[in-house]
Amino acid sequence: MIVRPLWIDQAERGSRLLMQLMVYLALLLGRAGGRALLYPICAYFLVFSRRARLASTSYLSRVLDRRPGVRDMFRHYLCFATTILDRAYLMAKRFGYFDCHVDGADMLLAVVARREGCLLFGAHLGSFEMLRVLAATGCPVPVQILMYEQNAGKLNSVLRNLNPKSSMQVIALGRPQTMLLVAEALARGEIVALLADRVVTGDRFQLCPFLGTLAPFPEGPMVLAAALRAPVVLFSAIYRGGRRYDIRFEPFAERIILPRTGRAEALRTECARYAGWLQSHCRDAPYNWFNFYDFWKHDKSC
Repeated sequence: MIVRPLWIDQAERGSRLLMQLMVYLALLLGRAGGRALLYPICAYFLVFSRRARLASTSYLSRVLDRRPGVRDMFRHYLCFATTILDRAYLMAKRFGYFDCHVDGADMLLAVVARREGCLLFGAHLGSFEMLRVLAATGCPVPVQILMYEQNAGKLNSVLRNLNPKSSMQVIALGRPQTMLLVAEALARGEIVALLADRVVTGDRFQLCPFLGTLAPFPEGPMVLAAALRAPVVLFSAIYRGGRRYDIRFEPFAERIILPRTGRAEALRTECARYAGWLQSHCRDAPYNWFNFYDFWKHDKSC
């Protein structure tokens, strides 16, 4: 099935000038002062962002197995806002603000040491930006990020100005040269990281069990991995409160094989395995998943 995803049509909220001011204040005040600014901002969006509030309610009711209250939704918003704020500190290389517990790095480095490239699948879970800790503190190969930039173009441009020579480079999704650039990066033995829990325009999807209901998960990441014959590692960086992030690298597949006979079933199996991994992390850290749209809607008109 092919879908036009809801999240692509959601306009980025806030002006570029306001974002620049927020980043300036965050860097001036430090992390404690910056986090204090998030409370009124989250309260504002909780009141006035009806669509995101409904999506948060829908998700939290599934992951918590109960109807969420205002405190739950505020906590969800605050966790999301904190990871966005922390992106500014990471871009500014203020790594000392964070207490990062890393698990599985040896496994990832063993894959990287083979110099055959590696795909790193994450999700809109915790802080994907924590990959900068890996990129800036001893990773022996470059890290490329495959992403859809238009959805948060203003914020991304403001943050990029903090560190124009970032050790992580972006490969934009949806361009004619995208596949070639990914293939070239892998051929050089580099890491290519992407978020694999959102369907992009024109992508096919599989319906997989997720938090008690079938939800659409994109086939694209699995097809990419199979076509490029690259090993796949799963990445998560869960925000645990205060300064702490738990970073984990977990093996997913040495190779994803999609045979001509039974291809659809193989794709369904791989997407379901990924959905199961994501579900386990959402259950463990329910306020860390940030898809503020109707994730479970999957008819062709959505």
